[in-house]
Amino acid sequence: MKFRSALTALALVVAPGVAVVGTATDAVAVSKISHATATSMFRAAGITWSSSGNCSDRNNSTCTSFEQLNLPTAQGAQTLKQATGCALNITGGTETGHASGTYSHWNGYKLDYGKNTCVTNYIKNTFTYIGLRGDGAPQYRSGSGNIYADEGNHWDVLYYNCGGC
Repeated sequence: MKFRSALTALALVVAPGVAVVGTATDAVAVSKISHATATSMFRAAGITWSSSGNCSDRNNSTCTSFEQLNLPTAQGAQTLKQATGCALNITGGTETGHASGTYSHWNGYKLDYGKNTCVTNYIKNTFTYIGLRGDGAPQYRSGSGNIYADEGNHWDVLYYNCGGC
């Protein structure tokens, strides 16, 4: 069976906890992880997280949830922490209240990080400036293709992949 045919078949039969992204001819399986799995991964990497509501309910916009986070997104956070050596605090995950779309927080592709000088300098000095997003946020693309948008008081990061994990 050809590889594309296998992917098309995969798009039709998906195991629980796995989402298929893309069209049937170029579908890619994305593993979803639980909040507990994500927090364990972040804790092991020295990444912190916080929420204005001091909670993790995915359906509450004042919480920071990692429920249904894509595994490559969590791995991307680990890669960023390892590459920068900076303090990294996640302030937004998969909870409701963010912009919608295929590559959204809710669908597990994005994390928000609190800004600090170390992280900001790393992003601006290492990644390529690619212009302003539709809402005016300056954007930077990493070598692996992930997009870092400066939203003023935090970094909004779109992970297409784990960033070389």
